[in-house]
Amino acid sequence: MKITNNKLSLNFDENTLRFIISANGTEWQTKTDFSPFIKTADKIIYFKEASVISHKEVITGVGKGILSRFEGYESGIVFETFVWIENTTNDMYFEWIPIEEGSTTVDYIYWPGEFEFNKDSSDWYTLLPKQQGLLIPNNRSTEFRPDGFNGRFGTASAYLPFFSQIKEGEGYIAISLTPWNMGYYATHPENGGYTSVGFRLENSLGKMDYRRIMRYSFLTSCDYNDICKLYRNFAIETGRLKTLEEKAVRTPSINNLIGCAFVHKGIKTCVQSDSDFFDAAAPDKNNHLTSFKKRAEEMRELKSLGVDKLYLHLDGWAEPGYDNNHPDYLPACTEAGGWEGMKELSDTMKELGFMFGIHDQYRDFYKKAKSYSDDLACMSPDGSIYTHKRWAGGPQSYLCTTQAPYYVKRNFTEIAKHNIHLDCAYLDVFTCNEGDECANPHHRMTRCDSYRYRNKCFDYLLSKNILPSSEEVNDWCMKSLVFCHYAPYDFMLHEPGSPKTGIPVPLFNLVYHDCVIEPWMMDKVSENEDYMLYALINGGAPYLIREPAYPGIDGSFTMDNDLKLTDDIKRSKVVSDFHEKVAKAELIKHELLDETGRKQASTFANGYKVIVDFDTSSYEILMSDSDS
Repeated sequence: MKITNNKLSLNFDENTLRFIISANGTEWQTKTDFSPFIKTADKIIYFKEASVISHKEVITGVGKGILSRFEGYESGIVFETFVWIENTTNDMYFEWIPIEEGSTTVDYIYWPGEFEFNKDSSDWYTLLPKQQGLLIPNNRSTEFRPDGFNGRFGTASAYLPFFSQIKEGEGYIAISLTPWNMGYYATHPENGGYTSVGFRLENSLGKMDYRRIMRYSFLTSCDYNDICKLYRNFAIETGRLKTLEEKAVRTPSINNLIGCAFVHKGIKTCVQSDSDFFDAAAPDKNNHLTSFKKRAEEMRELKSLGVDKLYLHLDGWAEPGYDNNHPDYLPACTEAGGWEGMKELSDTMKELGFMFGIHDQYRDFYKKAKSYSDDLACMSPDGSIYTHKRWAGGPQSYLCTTQAPYYVKRNFTEIAKHNIHLDCAYLDVFTCNEGDECANPHHRMTRCDSYRYRNKCFDYLLSKNILPSSEEVNDWCMKSLVFCHYAPYDFMLHEPGSPKTGIPVPLFNLVYHDCVIEPWMMDKVSENEDYMLYALINGGAPYLIREPAYPGIDGSFTMDNDLKLTDDIKRSKVVSDFHEKVAKAELIKHELLDETGRKQASTFANGYKVIVDFDTSSYEILMSDSDS
């Protein structure tokens, strides 16, 4: 079967269920060895195994396509697929449509399949939205390995709900329009030669009970910048792009955060004996305490050393210490000075002209919390409640996100009663972990619902003039989030010196740079790897001091270097000054100035340009005409 318009043609083989697409004279065809399939707990069901399969052409007022129906499986599942071309835009849509659930619980569906992409060339490359962004040339020698989120959209695996491939300037971008229960799967073998990438569809609360939609747009004479700008236009069109300039109209203190040096410190650590992190052989590692007064003295010292703009992120400020008893994380740590000591620190920050914010958590639901109840925890469709004991507070489940806004309101109201001024607040893990699901009929929740309730928590903070932050960044929260803990390249969370899976490129920032403030690690990890250059090339904010909550976790590695605090302040000032100039400017172009990506350049919409060279650990900032 074949459908065409003036720009695209689609050939569909009814026997193999393969697609061959011709776009701008370039052919894209699904792999000959791929057959779409359904994965259940114990078997694989191929689409072609249906005993009754039918196909028909459908013409509407906006396009034409092929509607296929699959039925007659032993499980009783019935579904349709609709592949069609939109005449106005020349976009191609792939829709998977459930009709009958049947008796088998579907885990995943792999469809429409990955394209043939087999030339051993650096001019053929794949773009993955893994954290800040990854460009994998086909000839890359390092194997790509999925992380724990396995490409799921809405997580650290995929800040953006798309993937893309480009061969010698001809490319496509595949966008999930229903990303809440979808992800990508990707393969790139050691020593390269090809990269495969496709969509994975997942169930929601055990069912495939809504339509999944994917949109493919085809570009000519393009690179990764063009791909990201197409997605930026899509984000504008769908209303999810909201710039810092727009956000600052409602909350002007955003302007104060721009150009700050970020300092991350803690008050109390208490690792419970039933936590996986508890070290019985070295009990001193399990507990630490620093007073609020001591932290205030440190802030005064930084001021005296010439730090003019600073944001303090404070961990472990409440009883009984970091990552304990959430969401019942009150009162302020008694041993560290209690509410009075915390207010003194808050007042000191205002006196110094610095900004102040706290770590908080509304996903991890600790069983030692006074208000813990299985009735409020996320319940699986089989009635079970997932638990673990990885973090300092010991055994926990996950709080159903429908409840989180109530706890946020309760806790921040209590903090305000003690006259503690907060400029910012960090709601941990919301933007790097998948949305949760809950089958409890009293507060049933899909992943899509979970993301919506997380945004409600951010919006509540904004209503109180508290700037919201979370661990990383994500497409779904860009209307509400102001800043984050970091938005790193994936290699930054591995031991320094580990092989890079691909070339790090700022896919996320090419879409959303002017919408969110991102602090960057500033470690000089070796003679030819200075993370300060990544902060500059991304127009981000600097970490002046970053004390890890869990050493060795989340990119917090112990490294020997000769830098002193005064050196760190000087380096931080360079990045802060540049951030002040470009924070509200779109990143309009990023360039790899050599094949390895060791020399890069970024150009911002207000005329600023920065060039970095990782081999020489050097940078050059080119001023706009108005400031030159």
